[in-house]
Amino acid sequence: MSNQVHDVVAEIAARILRIPTLETRRSNSLDFYDCAVWSIREALIAAYQAGQASRQ
Repeated sequence: MSNQVHDVVAEIAARILRIPTLETRRSNSLDFYDCAVWSIREALIAAYQAGQASRQ
């Protein structure tokens, strides 16, 4: 995947899921998060929309 894809995914994770980084930090408290299903749905929709926008 390109850096642009990684940047978009990281931005969605930070903005919607409140996950500050997607880098592995080798700590359960830093690498695992509780997320509400509505937040996950919103993040997936945002990712889908970003993919659609990139095709145009």
